[in-house]
Amino acid sequence: MAKDPSRTEKATPKQRNKQRNKGNVPKGQELTKTLVLVAGVFTVRALFEYFYTGLTNTFKHTFTKLIFISELDQPKVYELFKWGSVVLAKMVLPVMIIMAFIAFLSERLQVGHLWTFTPLKPKFGKVFNLMSGLKKLMLSPEAFMRLGRSILQAIAVGIAPYIVIKQEMHNLVPLFYMTPEGLSAYILSVAYKMLKYAMVPMIIIAILDCWFMRWRYEEGIKMTKDEVKDERKQAEGDPEIKQKQQQKFMEFMAHRLQAEVPKADVVVTNPTHFAVALRYNVMEAPAPMVVAKGADRLAEMIKDIARENNVPIRENKPLAQALYKQVEIGETIPEELFQAVASILAQLDKFQTGR
Repeated sequence: MAKDPSRTEKATPKQRNKQRNKGNVPKGQELTKTLVLVAGVFTVRALFEYFYTGLTNTFKHTFTKLIFISELDQPKVYELFKWGSVVLAKMVLPVMIIMAFIAFLSERLQVGHLWTFTPLKPKFGKVFNLMSGLKKLMLSPEAFMRLGRSILQAIAVGIAPYIVIKQEMHNLVPLFYMTPEGLSAYILSVAYKMLKYAMVPMIIIAILDCWFMRWRYEEGIKMTKDEVKDERKQAEGDPEIKQKQQQKFMEFMAHRLQAEVPKADVVVTNPTHFAVALRYNVMEAPAPMVVAKGADRLAEMIKDIARENNVPIRENKPLAQALYKQVEIGETIPEELFQAVASILAQLDKFQTGR
């Protein structure tokens, strides 16, 4: 599949979650197969005595009883088949259970908790577009990657027995004179050696395959700049709509400030960040009341309205910050701010003349 040159941006968390819900997740199949093989090898090694006993008993039974059967009929063949199936199941079942668990654990660690039927849904467009599908299957870089991977695995699996058998060639003829116990031990040791030789290249292939699959996945889910912008708009809201909302909010606040600030006795400022308009009327409340407050742009609007209506403006940074953070519009100031506010009101002509 040709890479879209416009997809240059890393996938966002939303894009990753969307792909995950579709069942599109990075997963190295070779890693799972290799881990299963390694688990099988170590299981055989850990249960060496168990397999040794099973093989020994099987050889003894075969060489002392079954080899002397003179005539095979249907009941005897059935009994032999049943006996062989039970023996094989007892020997193989522990390994299969452990390998199945390792396969499940490998998939779970790579993918996490994921349950979706989306990949199983039929895609009729791809079914009818048979030639395009065959072309992607046979001529895509992924197809050559899979082919090279399979060839390397076949070489690794094929060379391991060759090397081991070549090393053990001088030990093959004496096997004819070995006891069942010695034959069992020899077969298990040689099989273990073959698996160890095959594991090394397969582990390397699995690591490279896992890295390649994750790299291809990241490349495949990349987004265009427009897609990232659209997603950001959906998450944060359309900037134009937000701007209109902000404009309406400022218009509403301006109208409210025009009504309340002229009634204030004083405006306490930070001087630039905060502005709080106070009114003190004993007929309304026993303490000065905040009639308007704002930060940044709203603070500038409060000061402009105060200048237009000859409302005194006093700079007091600590008091302005405390009033803005602690007192809401329509509330009286707290007791701990009485003295600071009183010192400002005492400087005003209105409260000096008693008007």
